[in-house]
Amino acid sequence: MDEREFRRSGQHASVVGLGTWQLGADWGDVEEKDAHEVLEAAAESGVTFFDTADVYGDGRSEQTIAAFLLGRPDLHVTVATKMGRRADQIPENYVLDNFRAWNDRSRRNLGVDRIDLVQLHCPPTPVYSSDEVFDALDTLVEEGRIASYGVSVETCAEALTAIARPNVASVQIILNPFRMKPLHEVLPAAREAGVGIIARVPLASGLLSGRYTKDTVFGENDHRTFNRHGEAFDQGETFAGVDFATGVEAAAEFAALAPEGFTPAQTALAWIIQQPGVTTVIPGARSADQARANAAAGHLPKLPEETLRAIGDLYERRIKAQVEARW
Repeated sequence: MDEREFRRSGQHASVVGLGTWQLGADWGDVEEKDAHEVLEAAAESGVTFFDTADVYGDGRSEQTIAAFLLGRPDLHVTVATKMGRRADQIPENYVLDNFRAWNDRSRRNLGVDRIDLVQLHCPPTPVYSSDEVFDALDTLVEEGRIASYGVSVETCAEALTAIARPNVASVQIILNPFRMKPLHEVLPAAREAGVGIIARVPLASGLLSGRYTKDTVFGENDHRTFNRHGEAFDQGETFAGVDFATGVEAAAEFAALAPEGFTPAQTALAWIIQQPGVTTVIPGARSADQARANAAAGHLPKLPEETLRAIGDLYERRIKAQVEARW
């Protein structure tokens, strides 16, 4: 699979990575055996970038990745984690002492002395404007705890603030055919600055797979049940912020646009990969088959221009008014 560079850090990632929120919590139950099968299928399909967080299963996702990589010393995988969401979400918690403590825990979970990439995990908006926060992150690099750092953001405005920071290596942001706003300013600014873009929620929590109907029911421990209106965390993380009924209808239209040889999910991933400035896209997977199918999008040809135009038209007609003003 092709790899792209995080230009500020010199690190690389496969164009399709693997998001591992599903392997920790909030997506229903995933057995340890199934989690290892997902990681194995992704790696065997050419995925060289795993994204996790200290809050996914309260460390379970990090620990699962560590156990898998311990058994596969032949693999060269860049592992990115995130920190901050286990604490109260107030700017005062984003200080060096806490960063060291959070980093110590993640390094233990991952079984490493130095983490490849650590990202602030959608912190309160004022954090992005704090010189002290980024001085503290620079200190973690100087101390050899982390190789590089980035941020995960909710809004385009937060992304642009972070991109202006000289040592931010990456920005993780929601980007998919139902969330196109980052195309206008964020991706061009990141390209100009040499900041990598990690595209998350690429399938709008599964909507863009085209498999759901208005009657689809998710488990009680699945965020697609308990966070539809932002009850637990930012609403944009669930179905990309799109109302479920509207999303199901729009997803059916989207599925009809998939070219021959592409599934709807692969069409969404290919659309993201094709956007100038994207470094890697990180779909999650609950099964080995899903992981293989997602990775296969990294080997498919470019989408035709008529498909790109039709996807843009669908967004303008059905989705844009719901999401652009908020994120």
